[in-house]
Amino acid sequence: MSGHDHDHHGHDHGVRADADRRWLVAALALITTFMAGEVVIGVIAGSLALLSDAAHMLTDAAAIVLALIAMRLAARPPQGGYTYGLKRAEILSAQANGLSLLLLGGWLGYEAIRRLLDPPEVAGSLVLGTAAVGIVVNVAAAWCMSRANRTSLNVEGAFQHILNDLFAFVATLIAGLVMVVTGFARADAVASLIVVVLMAVAGVRLVRDSGRILLEAAPPGVDVDEIGAELAAVPAVTEIHDLHVWQITSGQTALSAHVIVADHADCHTTRADLERLLRHRYDMSHTTLQVDHLADLPGGPDEPHCVEAHGPAHRAGT
Repeated sequence: MSGHDHDHHGHDHGVRADADRRWLVAALALITTFMAGEVVIGVIAGSLALLSDAAHMLTDAAAIVLALIAMRLAARPPQGGYTYGLKRAEILSAQANGLSLLLLGGWLGYEAIRRLLDPPEVAGSLVLGTAAVGIVVNVAAAWCMSRANRTSLNVEGAFQHILNDLFAFVATLIAGLVMVVTGFARADAVASLIVVVLMAVAGVRLVRDSGRILLEAAPPGVDVDEIGAELAAVPAVTEIHDLHVWQITSGQTALSAHVIVADHADCHTTRADLERLLRHRYDMSHTTLQVDHLADLPGGPDEPHCVEAHGPAHRAGT
């Protein structure tokens, strides 16, 4: 790649990140403005559904703020002991996001059940009007977020928050309509419980996905044994072990392995073949392969050459 190409790519990436930031800030401004008004109206109307929507919106706003901070941190170049830079900041942010949804959902669920048993008086018309405006605000915010790069688990997390909120407002709108038409006050608590279920589903997914990355698990859908078998089937390879596949951050998969090749083989050509296979078949370009000839191993071919082998060994034909 020429220097010119590299600069051009870097410039594009910078523009992309700036555009992402602008869309996220626009969504943040919409959400925080509406949320402040919704809290006031929720208190006046005595509606838990509105207050739970506002609480959900608070986690939306927090999600976007965390996404913005994580974007800035992840863009910093690697230095000192942080050899990957701060790319995992977005994963920590996604985890914090998921946990906040679960904790808030637990508290709102408790309140909603209390209100189901003993429903207070709720101003249905205020709930109906506010939910209608909330739907418009969330559609606008979701549109802003959809313009940003959602391959980032962080931005996707914030987008899922807003999408959840949209469904929550639909439930609240229906509850407001029911209260206005029939005077059924428990509809407010029922709408709150629907919001709580949505929060729990989104929270569990975020905690699970970010947890996989923090635990260095292979990306979902990647079969490590299948990769090991394919690499071992490459001509001249006699064994693959210490095979690790993990994600540095969302969208960045890394792989490392110890490759043993036959004594007569050209280890450089074999490594190039393996790297080509990983790049084209599995879209993995961040690979580290240690290649050794069988005869060069400490203790010779019959002795175990790793004091502590990590994971299964893959051999040609097995």
